[in-house]
Amino acid sequence: MRQAADIAIVGAGSGGIGAALAAGRAGARTVLIERAPTIGGTVVRAGVSTWEPVAGATGLPFEVYLRLREIPRAVACYSYGRHICWPASDRAPFPGGEHVIDPTVGYIDTLQRHGMTSLRECEQFARNTLHGVVFEPEVYARVAYEMLQEAGVDLITGVAAVGAEARDGEIRRLRLADGSRLEAAAFIDCTGDGALCSAVGCEMIQGRESRDQYGEPHAPPEPSPATNAATLIYRVMPADEARIEPLPPGIPPECWWRERFPAVSAVQAPRGGYIMNMLPSAGWREIAALGRDLREECRRRVLAHWHHLQREYPEFRAYRIAWIAPEVGLREERRVIADYVLTEHDLLGGLSTQDHSDIIAITDHAMDLHGEGGGCSELTEPCGVPWRCLVPRGTRNLLVASRAAGFSSIAASGCRLSRTMMQLGQAAGLGAAMALDHACDMRDVPTHLLRAALAREHVQLEHPMPDGLRERLRSAEAG
Repeated sequence: MRQAADIAIVGAGSGGIGAALAAGRAGARTVLIERAPTIGGTVVRAGVSTWEPVAGATGLPFEVYLRLREIPRAVACYSYGRHICWPASDRAPFPGGEHVIDPTVGYIDTLQRHGMTSLRECEQFARNTLHGVVFEPEVYARVAYEMLQEAGVDLITGVAAVGAEARDGEIRRLRLADGSRLEAAAFIDCTGDGALCSAVGCEMIQGRESRDQYGEPHAPPEPSPATNAATLIYRVMPADEARIEPLPPGIPPECWWRERFPAVSAVQAPRGGYIMNMLPSAGWREIAALGRDLREECRRRVLAHWHHLQREYPEFRAYRIAWIAPEVGLREERRVIADYVLTEHDLLGGLSTQDHSDIIAITDHAMDLHGEGGGCSELTEPCGVPWRCLVPRGTRNLLVASRAAGFSSIAASGCRLSRTMMQLGQAAGLGAAMALDHACDMRDVPTHLLRAALAREHVQLEHPMPDGLRERLRSAEAG
């Protein structure tokens, strides 16, 4: 039996890091468990080391950004460069979207996505407004680890939580892969597929709900097993000579899995080269069919994709593949049925129409589906995520703070970004500590007090951003 904890958190991705930092800082004895040998989740293991523009990321994500800025060439902000939607006669064509490091852009400039019709129609808006953050993943992992240590969090890596003991909606202890058990008063599931929620019998859903389920205009007429697509990210670095890298035996130069090679999102990295995000690497049918072979098949596609880019776009001949992520980045897996399920109506209506007194995070990312049945419906204003989305239905001492939270499939596509997940984690960690202080179930956490605590931690919960918060961001970054 391992030492008991106040709060046990499973999954050390963005949500888990946010939850553990918030809980530890609130004084709770906190244990963070990660099955992989390193923390960081998809940010580190899948190479998703870019923070796309999104509203609301003013709490812990901003702290992480400030810590990264203390390290030379660890983090930068970016703007749009070339784009396949905006061909220019005086610039070399680009096979997708290029994002270039822009020293004139600050963190506060990365906090808006809403307000445009589409990239194709709104080039000037995109250039002026859509900025993001790019960082070196191994430095991010080191900084996150240091912050967790400072918060007094007990970190267990390389050990999976394989089961749980629960009764009457209350979890008593976790079973870990090394044979030990961990007792805690509260638990937070920060896994991408809601593994802990599933292990204790929570109602789960995977795929797209029918239009009748929530009345979502963009939902299919019938339920579908379709999920958002997956990507295997790779990194290219400048080379000493320009040439086309040969393909390994057995990999054809033509695209064999779709009609043509997909576009790429290429982000300049702080320490050189591009982070290459092929959009996408595999669709939902392939994710299910390939199973354990998914990463290997995506690796073959990456090599063919890169060969195609070097053949068709000569500038890439001056680069070489330096790294392929050890894990495929999944955008959507299982989701839990929570006390409230966020839907397309919340995203399209926005904060101005949401009648929720328990909003604990905001976001404005598009309803962004990749692959079959894709599309990208932009929002007109940020929307809020209620606390009830983090409370699995029928449970007492369990929260979920990941893309497996209480979202419909459409809503999940707009809420899945790393910084939003970290903000959900921050709310979950604070809320769990508050539940212990008040000796109450998670659904009974006094959310007016939780919202006040989040505001004290500089989390944006309203739109437009209050002037005081805006000034704090600017002055903190200025130093």
